[in-house]
Amino acid sequence: MDNEKYYSDVVTRHGDSAQGVHWNSQTTQYKRFEVLLKMIPLSSDDRLVDAGCGFGALSDYLKEKKIDFGAYRGLEVMETMVAEAQSRGLDVVQCDLLVDHLPVADYYLCSGAMNILSREETNTFITRCFDASTKGFVFNLLEGDDDSLLYNYWRPEEIEMMAEKMGADCKIVRGYLPKDFSVFLAKQAEDGRS
Repeated sequence: MDNEKYYSDVVTRHGDSAQGVHWNSQTTQYKRFEVLLKMIPLSSDDRLVDAGCGFGALSDYLKEKKIDFGAYRGLEVMETMVAEAQSRGLDVVQCDLLVDHLPVADYYLCSGAMNILSREETNTFITRCFDASTKGFVFNLLEGDDDSLLYNYWRPEEIEMMAEKMGADCKIVRGYLPKDFSVFLAKQAEDGRS
């Protein structure tokens, strides 16, 4: 699915909002942020990259909840979203996460940006974000059978198998919203402990 086509109409209709990035509401968008951030031990000097950041709502959430961290950078493929985020003073750059160079950060985080990717693209996205992180990659996916013509569904056990092949420690959280699950792929320490 073409990101530009998928998002352009809702961006025109809803602008800089949760609905403008295809979320039902800010409440469910923020619930996903809450779950993802609870999964990582974010500290005051950690660099966080928001992969597929849209308008930078995660940055707003971090400020609103007074969550302490070192630095935020958003990466987004859609030029209109990048321009809007930059106009609000956010550190957001245009980037195709599937092919462009990714900056190194302690943690990569992705909320919803993989929902319309193909399975191959999702594998590439996860691998690249994990590789660009020094501590790990936390993200959410839609849970279910991959039988939709539009959305990208996964089973948690598929992600666990992927994590094993990548040599990542895998933590999965379910049950916070229907048909949604969150994953933290943590880097393993040199001695095998994460």
